[in-house]
Amino acid sequence: MRTIDQCNFADKKALVRVDFNVPLDKDFNITDDKRMRAALPTINKILNDGGSVILMSHLGRPKDGPNDKDSLKHILGDLSRMLDIEVKFANDCIGAEAVEKAKNLIPGQVLLLENLRFYKEEEKGDKAFAEKLAQLGNVYVNDAFGTAHRAHASTAIVAEFFPNDKYFGYLMAEELKNAEKVNHGAVRPFTAIMGGAKVSDKILLIESLLEKVDNLIIGGGMAYTFAKAQGGEIGTSLLEADRMALCLELLDKAKAKGVNLVLPVDTVIADKFDNDAQKGSVDAGQIPADWMGLDIGPKTVELFSSIIKDSKTLLWNGPMGVFEMANFEQGTRAVADAVVAATKENDAFSLIGGGDSAAAIAKFNLEDEVSYVSTGGGALLEYMEGKELPGVKAIND
Repeated sequence: MRTIDQCNFADKKALVRVDFNVPLDKDFNITDDKRMRAALPTINKILNDGGSVILMSHLGRPKDGPNDKDSLKHILGDLSRMLDIEVKFANDCIGAEAVEKAKNLIPGQVLLLENLRFYKEEEKGDKAFAEKLAQLGNVYVNDAFGTAHRAHASTAIVAEFFPNDKYFGYLMAEELKNAEKVNHGAVRPFTAIMGGAKVSDKILLIESLLEKVDNLIIGGGMAYTFAKAQGGEIGTSLLEADRMALCLELLDKAKAKGVNLVLPVDTVIADKFDNDAQKGSVDAGQIPADWMGLDIGPKTVELFSSIIKDSKTLLWNGPMGVFEMANFEQGTRAVADAVVAATKENDAFSLIGGGDSAAAIAKFNLEDEVSYVSTGGGALLEYMEGKELPGVKAIND
């Protein structure tokens, strides 16, 4: 793996793709700076070598060009404090100002470019746009695992302009090492825990995992489509009616491959989608007409936890219920506790797959109690599906 440890950045200008797509509140305060903190070791290595750093990132989903809400200027103060230097800012990611400020950087300095996605060319993977970015530095570093599954100008195309000077940052290298440990080096029993709303979002991953795991636990909203497919009543719970046949196919595939596919046996239900709703608990597939399932039930917690605690490798992607609501977080919390117990007491390797799972682990303050929390939900899923990530291929080629 071609990492920044193989490069001395003395007097070099490193163009570094980071993932600073952090959540901001209405006053533009960062509510979770994990992604920024994750990039610090890479930035500091370059600075300590005697190089300068030009940072490029996206923020939010700007649709029609530049806007104040999605400007990276809002994170400048926090980034300066994290690095303990005054980070410079360019009001554009290409053009005269960016070129001038990059050219005038001296060793030890950092320049943050404005949001890449203010240009539609970024997401289109436009080569001319990538070439303009490439002119700003003489070494390219990709440390943005969260966008590695996208063939965007700054994550894949720009690397073509640095044939002998392109590297993975420390975060990318760590993400790939941990994903590989689960994908091809899993110690058995290997248990995958899949949650979230839709079967359709996880089909390819589930099919890929059926080739690798001993246990596949399914919870969250997608479990109701499985329950309905098996003839159960799910009230007003989440349902993908067009995926019911697929659910039955997956159950058959699991059986044929000797995989223990485990579904909830009971459900916490509510009369409306509200933290203060009336709630109760029923067996799976027995939800009354006007009620909805919002979490796994106590018997399911016990079942899932016992399997998790006996595992040696764990991959968790997706919550067990609406964990954002305090009255429906118990199932997700119990799974998190079981993953922690397996990690500590059974010496298991536990990989938390970004997105909502990472948010849940953070909410329960358990980030340091598991083996690794990925910063990239979509990227990790695609890697686990066996897909080649454009941002990884660009460095390896």
